[in-house]
Amino acid sequence: MTYNEELAKRMRVRLGRLRGLQEKKMFGGIGFLVNGNMACGVHGKDLIVRVGDSEYEAALKRKHVRVFDMSGRPMKGWITVQEPGYASDEALQFWIDQSVRFAKSLAPK
Repeated sequence: MTYNEELAKRMRVRLGRLRGLQEKKMFGGIGFLVNGNMACGVHGKDLIVRVGDSEYEAALKRKHVRVFDMSGRPMKGWITVQEPGYASDEALQFWIDQSVRFAKSLAPK
């Protein structure tokens, strides 16, 4: 499966020179890690966002958001955002900020 390279480019711009940022090809897409912890990424056309358990239910109530499930086993604390949900720069930045905040809350790996 290919992934949305244009979305990945937009994410790289917004992540900028974030300290501890690493980009890694994974799950047929691309992931962005902060201090060794997965924060966000691209899978197909979708934006993958790690929001953590405390923000999970609230995130699922937003438009164009669904459970992240690649293998029939949903991953709690992770969501996917469909294209209309990240189309604007502001919306994309919102999701990136959420994911980076969560990744930074974890112990570095």
